Amino acid sequence: MKKMRVLSLAMAAAMSLSLLAGCGGGTSSEPSANPDDGSGSSTGASVIKIGGIGPLTGSAAVYGLATKQGAEIAIQEINALGGLQFELDSQDDEGATEKAVNAYGKLKDNGAKIIYGCTTTNPCVAVAAETYNDRYFQLTPSASSTDVTEGRDNVFQVCFTDPNQGKTAADYIKENNLGTKIAVIYNNGDAYSTGIYTAFQAEADAIGLEVVAVQTFPDDTNADFTVQLTAAKDAGADLVFMPIYYTPASLILNQAKTMGYEPTFFGCDGMDGILDLEGFDTSLAEGLMLMTPFNAWGEDERTVKFVEEYQEAYGGIPNQFAADGYDCIYAIYEACEKAGITADMSAQDICEKLIATFTDSSFSVDGLTGTGMTWGTNGEVSKAPVVVKVEGGVYVTQ
Repeated sequence: MKKMRVLSLAMAAAMSLSLLAGCGGGTSSEPSANPDDGSGSSTGASVIKIGGIGPLTGSAAVYGLATKQGAEIAIQEINALGGLQFELDSQDDEGATEKAVNAYGKLKDNGAKIIYGCTTTNPCVAVAAETYNDRYFQLTPSASSTDVTEGRDNVFQVCFTDPNQGKTAADYIKENNLGTKIAVIYNNGDAYSTGIYTAFQAEADAIGLEVVAVQTFPDDTNADFTVQLTAAKDAGADLVFMPIYYTPASLILNQAKTMGYEPTFFGCDGMDGILDLEGFDTSLAEGLMLMTPFNAWGEDERTVKFVEEYQEAYGGIPNQFAADGYDCIYAIYEACEKAGITADMSAQDICEKLIATFTDSSFSVDGLTGTGMTWGTNGEVSKAPVVVKVEGGVYVTQ
């Protein structure tokens, strides 16, 4: 992207801050006097309130803010169409289970009819149990564990499931001869990381991909990965698979360079956003490969438009989580249109109609993160992953 274009967008972002104040932060804003002001808030009986839950503060805030901001852009676009109107009430769960459940209770009190979220897996599992009992439709942009949807017909996902990512990663590495000896470093205290590793290991065993070292760490606050990297290096691993989030990944890349260890590093969608991490030397990610459904540097019209809108509103390059959030809201909108949802319906009636629509084989959604997205009765989305490689500080689709 040319520097002049970025500077222009940055100036536009600065001028638009006052217009975006109505989008709110961790709590819902007062309704706007103008339903078409682009703030995501509207007045009148025709408005359906969507309750959003995610970490807007804390260590996982980059994910929660991205999903919230992507959703806000979609709602502004939808409301500008002049038909069915949405309002987003975003609540902060700080990535904590108890706070997510409390946020859900507040959203119900505030009149939410549909639940958007949660952003991270463990809070989403807890909230899903509540929405199932209360019969609220729930669509998560980024909670990828099968535990989120298992046994719950009202909960759906826009992101890939963990098993899908693990299996696909193993197959891709094998088919493209990316490594002959594979090491794995994963967070054994995190459902996302563990779920991907489990599926990866099972597929590696099935297809003859040699895994020579498996190393774990307890949580994302871990700061020293010398032991894990030394084990991988000593085992002769020429590729390190890391189904982890970008914060620990950034430390691993830095420490690997200090050690003089230069394998191919391969990650999943949780690593998306590493190039925007404050203080991170992006040259450390050169050659990093990861699976993601969204490439912000793509040249198709839809992606270019979204990236420009995002930069104008918030600055920076949108990551996959922002794109997932955008697609979530459009999936809800298109399903509401197809099902004939109106704002005067109860949350329970809306839930049953949306379940029927999402599981209808004729229903599909074209979004930023996939075309022809469909959903099964298990809540899992069907779409193809994309593998990108960091080259010159940007993603290049492989």
